Amino acid sequence: MPWKANQPVDLRMEFVARLKRGERMTDLCLEYEISRKTGHKIWNRYRVEGVSGLYDASRAPRRIPHRTPTELVELIVAARKKHPTWGPKKLKEVVEREVSVKLPAPSTIWSILTNSGLITPKPKRKRAPMRPTQLRETAEPNEVWCADYKGQFRLGNTEYCYPLTITDHLSRFVLCCEGMGAISDEAARDVFLSVFNESGLPLAIRTDNGVPFASRGLATLTRLSVLWLRLGIVLERIEPGHPEQNGRHERMHRTLKRDTTRPAAGNLLQQQQRFDAWVKEFNTARPHEALDMRRPADVFEVSKRPMPSKLPEPEYPLHDDVIQVGNHGRLRILRNDVYLAMPLTGEYVGVREEDDGRYLISFTNLDLGHVSKDGRSFTPLSG
Repeated sequence: MPWKANQPVDLRMEFVARLKRGERMTDLCLEYEISRKTGHKIWNRYRVEGVSGLYDASRAPRRIPHRTPTELVELIVAARKKHPTWGPKKLKEVVEREVSVKLPAPSTIWSILTNSGLITPKPKRKRAPMRPTQLRETAEPNEVWCADYKGQFRLGNTEYCYPLTITDHLSRFVLCCEGMGAISDEAARDVFLSVFNESGLPLAIRTDNGVPFASRGLATLTRLSVLWLRLGIVLERIEPGHPEQNGRHERMHRTLKRDTTRPAAGNLLQQQQRFDAWVKEFNTARPHEALDMRRPADVFEVSKRPMPSKLPEPEYPLHDDVIQVGNHGRLRILRNDVYLAMPLTGEYVGVREEDDGRYLISFTNLDLGHVSKDGRSFTPLSG
């Protein structure tokens, strides 16, 4: 008779009953295919606990070493009730000083207070969804530039390299391949300003929805995309999870990775030398099948829209007023402050009163949302 069955407790009772009738332990263990150790364990549990000892014991630990003792939980709850506006860090500091007892970490105190109903978690702030845009076809150079960071990789000195790349969509001309030690909004701005000064301005720039090109804030704005809008450049965003919508740029990345990073150079300066040499060869020496075996440099030409010497301020001829966004992205309107977005700090937005009394807020050619009639709340436009 096999020991394993759907109801082990029945077999244990039968096993014990036969032992009580005088059958030998050794013979029964052989018959039930269990060890003598297991047989004696069943018999001893029956003698100590009776029939209840034949049921499966709970596998829950008798002691949980990381569980906060009940006395400390009560102490924490009492302190919170005494100071209902104090957070875990303050409660820990004061209680430990007053009672001379070591309390758990603030994160554990937070969990205790939450489970006790003494803290109501704040609702998660709704973030703007990523908004892909319509992607245009190109017939001339500089209608669309594509930009992205090629996946980071380790250099010989174990530091990471993040190459920022910019290409012209039509000609495949590589305008930039700049190795960086980190993804940085400020560094990316500097790179784009340098490329704009050298090659002029495109009509649009196509990117994915990652930083520093886009954010989850208002209209997905970043400091970099605000710069592009100030320069009259249209933002094109591919659909999340669809890199094939920027396929020409991604294909260039494959070649770049194969030719310059296997193996990687010893440090960032050496790697940049490889990038520079590769860009020159790619643009001027390497024939491209999609260009009828011409080189990208044979097709590309500098943009007819030069980089202005001074960054132009946006104009709002159809709006009622123009207001500068204050510190921390807040707009002062009708004697109230409403939050727009940090990247808009210091920028000028247009304000236009709508027929329903609300105020439409715009930045360059983008309508951002509405301020309520009383000026106390801002509602972004949905995607």
